[in-house]
Order: sequence, then C-alpha cells, then structure tokens
Amino acid sequence: MFEYLKPAALVGSIVYSVIGVFLVAIAFVVIDKLTPYDLWKELIENRNQPLATVVAAFCIAIAIIVAASIH
Repeated sequence: MFEYLKPAALVGSIVYSVIGVFLVAIAFVVIDKLTPYDLWKELIENRNQPLATVVAAFCIAIAIIVAASIH
C-alpha cells in the first residue's frame, strides 16, 4: 500500500536529488567559465535582469535534462 515510503526509495530519492543539484551547479560553473564576463557579478552586483532570465531558463533546462537522465 505504501510502497513509496520504503527506506530504500527515500534514500534513492535523496541521493539522486543531491546528484542532480550538484550537476546543475557544475553546469552553471562551466557556463560561467565559457562566457566572456563574470555571470555572478552581472547577476548580483549589476542586477542584470535579462541575463538573470536567461540563466534561470538555462538552469531549468539543465534540471529537466538531469531529471530525465536519472529517471
């Protein structure tokens, strides 16, 4: 009845979630290194909203790809 509450399923979900977050963070760092300017500075200090929208779309796209590959 409660198959989704098994400890193995819970541990697996947590492990895959951590792996997914780690891969998205690595992808952000790689894209930051490939761009000719500092993404973090543009996002935080300069408050560049169009760039923030593009980075958010990128993070969502990478997260969808990671979720599909884990699934």
